[in-house]
Amino acid sequence: MRVTTEVDGDAVAHVELCRGDGNAIDLAMARGLLNAARSCETARARAVLLTGRGRSFCVGGDLREFAAVPGDRLAGHLADVTDALHGALRILAGLDAPLVVAVQGAVAGAGLGLTAAADLAFAAADAGFTAAYTGIGYSPDAGVTWSLPRLVGPGRARDLLLTNRRITAAEALAMGLVARVVAPERLAAQAAAAARALAHGATGAYGVTRRLVSGALSASFDEHLDAEARGLAAAAVSAEGREGVSAFVAKRRPDFVHPPSGGHGDHGDHGGHGDHGDHGDPS
Repeated sequence: MRVTTEVDGDAVAHVELCRGDGNAIDLAMARGLLNAARSCETARARAVLLTGRGRSFCVGGDLREFAAVPGDRLAGHLADVTDALHGALRILAGLDAPLVVAVQGAVAGAGLGLTAAADLAFAAADAGFTAAYTGIGYSPDAGVTWSLPRLVGPGRARDLLLTNRRITAAEALAMGLVARVVAPERLAAQAAAAARALAHGATGAYGVTRRLVSGALSASFDEHLDAEARGLAAAAVSAEGREGVSAFVAKRRPDFVHPPSGGHGDHGDHGGHGDHGDHGDPS
């Protein structure tokens, strides 16, 4: 078992890479990640927490496996690996549920891509990051040439991807690759607490927000304003939106996990749900 998935009582999907020290990604592990992402989708997880067991989060692709594949089959083998890995990333990016990633030790290659895909990335203070791809004559995968420029800027992305220089957790925090740096012994607890808090939030609104942020650099300003307006209108009439406003007026904590389908008071008269409102229904 290279990847485990467990959905807890808070609807947090705990996905763990567990292929020995380093968690190098071979074909079976890539397919395990794809199956894990599908499980998150099927279970309607409200948050996803991705971690790696052992000393290091993920050192990238399994070069020993790649070296053992005959030359005339290598391109096809790598296509199978990336198809599965990229399929997992596509599913995770399409969920309303935010993705929290906690990393420690060595983070390289596809491990860097998985980190950069996070909505909220935690790094242990002893973590070290390197792209590694061009150092072995490979070009990047795992979405890293899409996500990294958006996080750290095109210039820094080129620097990291072309030179493969190792950066510390503090440097990763300063340039925006990760959101939090914590003591190694606190990594698991703090990342889990963040995922649990997100799972109790407005999942539908999170989904709209994730898509808006992802599309911000590819849309024109006018297009993006229109997308924001559509998203807000849908959120306002969803069960979550009605519950949030009703709770604010009543000066109580909102229940986004089980919002009353009809809302409270005047806010329950708007009828219908937005595109993501069903994620807040008790059913």
